[in-house]
Amino acid sequence: QVQVVESGGGLVQAGGSLRLSCAASGRTDSTYAMGWFRQAPGKEREFVAAVSWEGGSTEYADSVKGRFTISRDNAKNTVYLQMNSLKPKDTAVYYCHADVYSDYEIRRYWGQGTQVTVSS
Repeated sequence: QVQVVESGGGLVQAGGSLRLSCAASGRTDSTYAMGWFRQAPGKEREFVAAVSWEGGSTEYADSVKGRFTISRDNAKNTVYLQMNSLKPKDTAVYYCHADVYSDYEIRRYWGQGTQVTVSS
């Protein structure tokens, strides 16, 4: 069993920055990747960014490229999302996930989410 907890959300003005953190605990000996999705009111949950645990390769949604940076701390089982040049359209609940290899398959575990609000 894996627990995923996000933190760092809050209210920020347009053009400002926030850094989200996400810590995974429990049976995380074989973490494959961690990443972030977000969901705005009335919209589908959408992919934001992800990072592989072994090689550190990253992937970003087109909407956040050049503004957001994902990174990971393997020793702490923690992933970060540095968000710069924030826009009102970035307002959403941000959900962290941890993908863990177990029993010959990758299982995805989700956090509870953290609210990010960007004011204009």
